[in-house]
Amino acid sequence: MSAAPNAPAAGFEAQDACHQQMLVHLSMLSDLAQHIDQLGIDAEAQRRAGVVESFFSGTSRQHHADEEKNVFPPLLAGSDAELIALVQVLQQDHCWIEEDWLELAPQLRAIASGNNWIDSAEFQHNAEIFLALTRGHIELEEKMIYPQARALKAHSASRSPRVPL
Repeated sequence: MSAAPNAPAAGFEAQDACHQQMLVHLSMLSDLAQHIDQLGIDAEAQRRAGVVESFFSGTSRQHHADEEKNVFPPLLAGSDAELIALVQVLQQDHCWIEEDWLELAPQLRAIASGNNWIDSAEFQHNAEIFLALTRGHIELEEKMIYPQARALKAHSASRSPRVPL
């Protein structure tokens, strides 16, 4: 019998892989911002903008929803006040990332469509904010939260009785 796709057993591997994909797409966004600043909106900028927008509008949002459902609740249910505070920071980050994304996504869709109406300085600013917040968020999760969540999961698994199939 296999685990459900969103089950915590497979979840950490999937979450780690998604973080790696996020970092690749963040790098692509950074390169895109530099490209637009230097060369304007051309076919390559359009292509990159479409890829970045699609990833962060879909996969990245689902990743955050999965964390809210599968990773954060067990940590919030614990008694470690410092850990709870860190999880609450990450939950707030999800809100800020979403708010920042709502500013950036229409600009990326416009670039992908070849529209030149975007203000380059505003796009650069929005991209910088999104990049910094999302990179910091991933770092905090990987260094502080995921190890704690893995340990909690391992501890819970070792305490729960095995049921024969």
